[in-house]
Amino acid sequence: MSNSGQRRHLFISHHHRDDAVVDKLTGLLGSKGWDVRNSSIRAKPANQDRLDRGLVKDSVIKRLLRIKIAWASTVVVLIGQQTHARPWVNWEINQAHAQGKRIVGVYEQGGKDSDIPESLEKYASAIVGWNSESIQKAIDGGENTFENPDGSDRSSVNAAANSEC
Repeated sequence: MSNSGQRRHLFISHHHRDDAVVDKLTGLLGSKGWDVRNSSIRAKPANQDRLDRGLVKDSVIKRLLRIKIAWASTVVVLIGQQTHARPWVNWEINQAHAQGKRIVGVYEQGGKDSDIPESLEKYASAIVGWNSESIQKAIDGGENTFENPDGSDRSSVNAAANSEC
């Protein structure tokens, strides 16, 4: 199932303060032989300051995000302590769903069910714990697995989990 060595085009939706966790995720997958290309936005400090101060129009951000999500084969949502409260994360998940993308939630180490964004509850194809094998299977679409943060089985978060767009 691994298909190691193949390139994976991902959009990793996350709270910008979790950039280090994005690096850990791509490193974890890279250590298992994957060549991960991440199209998510990771603003440099000066650009993040402009974003935080509202100096970039939402329409510009949405256009850029639509392009970056369209490029990816799968949207991965890092489920961390603040993820569920981030409006852009929910927008990205909704956009991925509208584009028919596979949407995979991955609990950060220490993540909880209460951290799952509302849109991920609706549209997730899979939600898995921080385990390279589970993450790889979920991304490649081999299984629509739903796990608790500790990796144990849980029921699907949505009725559409097993349907394809």
